[in-house]
Amino acid sequence: MSERTVLTPAQRRALLSTPAGWLACGFGSGLTPVAQGTFGSLAAILPWLLLRHLSLPLNGVVIVIGFIIGVRACDVAGRRLGVDDHRSLVWDEFIGQWIALLPALVAPWWAVAIGFLLFRLFDVWKPWPIRYLDRHLKGGLGVMVDDVVAGCFAALMLAALLTWA
Repeated sequence: MSERTVLTPAQRRALLSTPAGWLACGFGSGLTPVAQGTFGSLAAILPWLLLRHLSLPLNGVVIVIGFIIGVRACDVAGRRLGVDDHRSLVWDEFIGQWIALLPALVAPWWAVAIGFLLFRLFDVWKPWPIRYLDRHLKGGLGVMVDDVVAGCFAALMLAALLTWA
């Protein structure tokens, strides 16, 4: 199965039959027929609205724990689907988006929109080393790492923009 195909009803059931599958598909946000990464990134903003009330160190703890759990969940879900990094697995977008929005914790509301756009830009464009990581790491770690780096790139760019604003 190509990683670009839409899930069959049987694959959806297999994915959603485990807690790991629910988490890996972003609580269903990755099950859209198109633009799964974009929908996953948008869905990630909802819990971020709660996370933004936490301190920066607590946000870091949530992101690290989410990453560790996500590696396992995406590995389990990928094995169930028979594809390492199927487009429906969007927990990596959640973690990457949360990283991208770290500078927005202390910024005006519009910084969230800019952070979202920057994360999507780096996630889709995949400049070095993101593309290298995406192609060479497999399993749950491979699903997660490239989006973490894309989130870091977006966070750095957002921080720079906020400094100049």
